[in-house]
Amino acid sequence: MLSFARAKHPNEIVLLLRGEANKGEMIIEEFLLPPFGTGGRGFAEFRPHMLPIDFSIVGTSHSHPSGSARPSPTDLNHFYARVMMIVAYPYTDECVAAYNSKGEALPLKIKG
Repeated sequence: MLSFARAKHPNEIVLLLRGEANKGEMIIEEFLLPPFGTGGRGFAEFRPHMLPIDFSIVGTSHSHPSGSARPSPTDLNHFYARVMMIVAYPYTDECVAAYNSKGEALPLKIKG
């Protein structure tokens, strides 16, 4: 996810998160490119109605080339599934944040 964001900088990226929820913990196992997903300077989007039914999709991830890992009102208005991750420039582990649909930060642990 981080290397993809670095490769596409200064454009934004969008990915789907595949995983599972277990005892109040969300475990993300895969990142997927959404069909017809696109990104550019200041935007990243996909068409949710084009996705197949897949209950293992637990959320989305997108980049913020601006350096802020906080969700914008637009991010929250387009919230999909259960969790949103934002990776901010310079795209290191310390620049990753996760949020719920209300924009509240979620605890995050990155395993290598």
